[in-house]
Amino acid sequence: MNSAPQAVSRLSSSSVIVFAGTLFVSALLMFVLQPMFGKLLLPLLGGTPAVWNTCMVFYQSLLFGGYLYAHWLTRHFGGQRQIQMHTALMIFSLLVLPVALPDNPTPPTETNPTLWLIWTLLLAIGLPFFVVSTSAPLLQNWFSRIGHKSSGDPYYLYAASNAGSLLALLSYPFLIEPNMGLANQRLFWSAGYGLLCALILLCAWMLWRNQANNDDDDDDDDDDNIDTTTVPSEDETVPARQQWHWLALAFVPSSLLLGLTQYISTDIAAVPLLWILPLTLYLLSFILVFSTWADHIHPVMRVVQPAVLLVFIAYSFINPALLPYWLDLLLHCLAFFLAVMVCHGELARKRPHTRHLTRFYLVMAFGGMLGGLFNTFVAPFVFDAVYEYPIMIAAALLLRPGFFDGRWFLHAVFPAVLLMTGLLIYASSHALWHYFDIIGGALILLTGLSYSVRQSPLGLGLLTAVILVFTLGLHNLASNTLYQERSFFGVLSVRETVIADENDRPEKVHELFHGTTKHGAQRLIPAHMTTPLTYYSRPGPIGQLFSEFDGENHNWRIGAVGLGAGALACYSKQGQHWSFYEIDPLVVDVAKDTRWFHYLARCNPNADMIVGDARLSLAKEDDGHFDLLVMDAFSSDAVPTHLLTREAMQLYMRKLKDDGLLAFHITNRHLALKKVLADHVESLHLAGLLQEFKPENPAPLVMATDWVVIAKQPQRLERLNQSRLGHWQKLPLTFGLKAWTDDFTHIIGIWK
Repeated sequence: MNSAPQAVSRLSSSSVIVFAGTLFVSALLMFVLQPMFGKLLLPLLGGTPAVWNTCMVFYQSLLFGGYLYAHWLTRHFGGQRQIQMHTALMIFSLLVLPVALPDNPTPPTETNPTLWLIWTLLLAIGLPFFVVSTSAPLLQNWFSRIGHKSSGDPYYLYAASNAGSLLALLSYPFLIEPNMGLANQRLFWSAGYGLLCALILLCAWMLWRNQANNDDDDDDDDDDNIDTTTVPSEDETVPARQQWHWLALAFVPSSLLLGLTQYISTDIAAVPLLWILPLTLYLLSFILVFSTWADHIHPVMRVVQPAVLLVFIAYSFINPALLPYWLDLLLHCLAFFLAVMVCHGELARKRPHTRHLTRFYLVMAFGGMLGGLFNTFVAPFVFDAVYEYPIMIAAALLLRPGFFDGRWFLHAVFPAVLLMTGLLIYASSHALWHYFDIIGGALILLTGLSYSVRQSPLGLGLLTAVILVFTLGLHNLASNTLYQERSFFGVLSVRETVIADENDRPEKVHELFHGTTKHGAQRLIPAHMTTPLTYYSRPGPIGQLFSEFDGENHNWRIGAVGLGAGALACYSKQGQHWSFYEIDPLVVDVAKDTRWFHYLARCNPNADMIVGDARLSLAKEDDGHFDLLVMDAFSSDAVPTHLLTREAMQLYMRKLKDDGLLAFHITNRHLALKKVLADHVESLHLAGLLQEFKPENPAPLVMATDWVVIAKQPQRLERLNQSRLGHWQKLPLTFGLKAWTDDFTHIIGIWK
């Protein structure tokens, strides 16, 4: 190996711009591809957050594969051979463009679709995404060897990479999606990928020229890839303990990211696009910790984290009801940001010499992948709720600097555990909920005590874990949750609630929740067990529809997309044929279980249950099959936009008889879905009526709800239009709303 000092490179500072720009474009393409392909997958699996989390695991796994390839390439081959092999890989990857789904993909309906989804992603975008994922470690390794004055510490280029990721993440929903359809997005992405390949070749040329100038690449021996100006004096191997530390510092923030994403969609607010917030903060942390300001920022984050943790635990976990959801969300995001800033700050602070650059990124990517795998494949089968999130909150505290400095541990944590145990023993012998305020106060006091052990990661982490475990357990008891199960599509729970009946007497009811969204309720008094409630009440719009057409609907064929607790089944009659289309098999199991709900068992036990995506299932039905089609899939955060496109509307109308009716339940706290339907009604020359129902006479579990009824001819809706049961009106005119199609949808455009 040539030990002579490397000659000063004649490359100008433009090399920094080229390498940083290439990394920026690479990250930009990576984070545009992810949501773009998510939209392509939407018609197959709906808009559940689990689809996004599974995609994230795939991206993290392929990112690890790309980093492993970069590590292998730079450790075993010289510069020229690296360039040749990587160029061949890029040329081969161009053959699979443009990215698209495989022909006729069909997800499983009776089993968990996670493995199917990962396989589909691999076939569709595996190779281009793999090439993009190699850029960060490979190009930084090349840059460390071109002889630039900053080649000795190229890690700052990682900030440019994450800046590209952040720009792509924010620009997609607010810039790209509103102005470009999926077909054009795929074409522009393919063009951008071609540009990236050209930029990588330019970086390779700079490396090639520098090595030629320094006569270091005559033969492809094992020492070609070593920059003689950056050979460290210490041993070549990195201690295993150091690598395990890197792994933990990458694993916890990755798991925390997915855990918070699931948690805020499940337990805080069912708001579309909330997944953007955690990922934005996650990427921002990488930009900051690898920037030139990192040495000043990191100490501040370490000091601020325990103070914010105090407020965060006291309000967001112990007393969340005291906060509006937006403030609760803000606290969760702030606590998350501080946690990942401390972890990633430690990761950046402990980065190795450039000789070990690719190993460092490889271990970091492996930790990120393991975090995703834990949340996607382990947590859903181990926990019946999103418990991985509070677990990682405590784990992040354990990773603060000075892990084994536990001098406060004996003086604080053990007394805290003993105090909590005593409280639980006392409370367990009484009605626990009567003492919840007392226990909550004790937990808040313990939270305050946690600040005194802020200098000890072990004490702070364990004390926080104790508080979180007991808090979650107490909240589960106080919520009267009778049943809770977690599936690919989220957390489903049945809760027993006490309401006031018609005579203001207390009455127990069962309610079905998907996260924070109520999907049905049933009174337990035998006289009211078959009374449809919530959005499906008889005074409400859907009850009015069945009442107005009562004289002619005896032999109707009725399809309902979305089952919930099964309340709609109690509108069925003897001669009717009902079919329910439900994407989550767990919902079907819960609705059929008479321990929780009796609608199906008492009203329509023979109704057909078709599990799978509704649009794919409806496409298999005969044209002119239905007299009434009810669309009830739009009240939660994960609005399946593919069920609201023009092509979907045309499908529904084909499946209806000429005098058939199409009813949309569009109650949604955040989206004005009536705008989309109004545009379809106008453009397809249909007739539609809207009712935004608010109950005039308060009744138990009769809720305000919005419904739209559509028919092929306006005469068919005349009976509803003249109804005295409710206030039906024409759909509003829409101006400036671009039509929703399979190629184009835009959630932001219909935000309330």
